[in-house]
Amino acid sequence: MKAMVCEAFGGPEVLAYRDLPDPPPPGSGEIQVRIRARGVQYVDVLMLAGKYQFRPEPPFIPGGEAAGEVIAIGPDVTAFKPGDRVMSRHTLGACAELGNAKAALCDLVPDGMSLEAAGVFRGAYATAYHALLQRGRLAAGEWVLVHGAAGGIGIAAIQVAKLFGAKVIATASGETKRDACLEEGADHAIEYSGGFVDRVKELTGGRGVDIAYDPIGAHVGEESLRCLAWGGRLLIMGFLGGGPTNIRSNYLLIKGIDAIGVRIGGLNEANQALSIANMKELTKLAAEGKLKPRISLRFRLDQAREALQAVIDRAVIGKAVLVS
Repeated sequence: MKAMVCEAFGGPEVLAYRDLPDPPPPGSGEIQVRIRARGVQYVDVLMLAGKYQFRPEPPFIPGGEAAGEVIAIGPDVTAFKPGDRVMSRHTLGACAELGNAKAALCDLVPDGMSLEAAGVFRGAYATAYHALLQRGRLAAGEWVLVHGAAGGIGIAAIQVAKLFGAKVIATASGETKRDACLEEGADHAIEYSGGFVDRVKELTGGRGVDIAYDPIGAHVGEESLRCLAWGGRLLIMGFLGGGPTNIRSNYLLIKGIDAIGVRIGGLNEANQALSIANMKELTKLAAEGKLKPRISLRFRLDQAREALQAVIDRAVIGKAVLVS
């Protein structure tokens, strides 16, 4: 099989397109998938650099989410059969033509959903759903401030928040990205560079928002605290802005604010049953046409370096996908 291999820690340039032996037959509880589409995630960038919580040593095949057709099933697998279209979750190995995955962590692709959409669906929507509904306790009618809103988990957050009755203020840099946020259902889309507190307060009639969904960190997280209403929740998703936020505890005290960490990998490790249940619900919503990934860039598998560079350069609106 062909695969993209990380041969040393570094940037996208460390990836090499190689011929490798096919994976072994699937073991007990596993399926083997002919992978047709793979989501490109910022997690992959961190993993190549050796900066992610899970730090595999090179050489390894990156990639954690994919979609394709089942070509073989292991012993005791009853939920799938050869020929089924599946969304598959991989600890590593999605950037290859073939991959084995635990059947319990895979889902049938809904009718009417393309393999490209299925290949980028899992990570973004599982993150947004868990963050907003379970960690953020979102209720209908609340205001949600979504940062990095034109990215993969940002577009997913807009769609999930609107589906469950929220009012959404999206932040993004540049008119093209803000227009995309509005197209995906955001009630307002604003620039965040140069400060956004006054604009958020204006849009909410001076009250502030109930939830700030923040994958940016740094100064954006600090400003988000000032945007929160009484009892608001700051969802700490990551640090794309260059580092964590230095949270002043007096803001939490005075406004009764919750600062809540969200890491989907942590959920997968600590409560696999909930993670599986969430995906069942998300797949159902996708089948009903209520959630739909936005794919702005498509690359071949052998163009994985270019795809990851596009993620680094923030040139992707929604998701990028690797196809083969």
